[in-house]
Amino acid sequence: MTKILVVDDHTLVRRGVIRILELSRDLEIVCDEAGQAQEAVRLVSEGSYDLVLLDIALPGVNGLDLLKSLHREAPKVPIIILSMYPEDQYAIRCFTQGASGYLAKESAPEDLVAAVRKVLAGGRYLSGGLAEHLAEHLAAGPGHTVLSHEDLTDREFVVLRLSGAGKSPAQIAAELFLSVKTVNTYRARVMNKLGLKSNAELISYAIRHKLSK
Repeated sequence: MTKILVVDDHTLVRRGVIRILELSRDLEIVCDEAGQAQEAVRLVSEGSYDLVLLDIALPGVNGLDLLKSLHREAPKVPIIILSMYPEDQYAIRCFTQGASGYLAKESAPEDLVAAVRKVLAGGRYLSGGLAEHLAEHLAAGPGHTVLSHEDLTDREFVVLRLSGAGKSPAQIAAELFLSVKTVNTYRARVMNKLGLKSNAELISYAIRHKLSK
């Protein structure tokens, strides 16, 4: 029996994901649920799961930091990211931090089942669009031109995304458990790296590149 942990702050989403997997005839599963980051870390540290399905946008926590924490607690347990963010902007960072798959929440149920099957078999799941994006980067070779935000650190990237969503430094600080001064330092680094001169330009950049969702 395959043991899966489904992590999402919406009960309806968790139950929907579990139901989709239960209806797949070739998957014999038992699922646990977690609606908060701390609960997810505790369950992973205490349990022996074969797979974790993780919403990367849980409230009150940096999703990339949570991914790192889960991977640190159970490095051999594969994690599939469930996300509302554009895969070409976020997925590569997730794979870098140990994810085994990345699936947009707007994907079809059969895509979820396919992702689970592939990852449980020891593979990695990439959608066709993401595979093409990665192939373009590899084909371009070293020294190719990338979007400026792709060179940001994970923390800088998260601050950019939250700023683009209209959150103030104080709100970002509370969400990331940082001081306002530290957030402003990250914002300054982001603006310097992207050649932006104002908060309005920062928000505009995030919206233009679909980073503000």
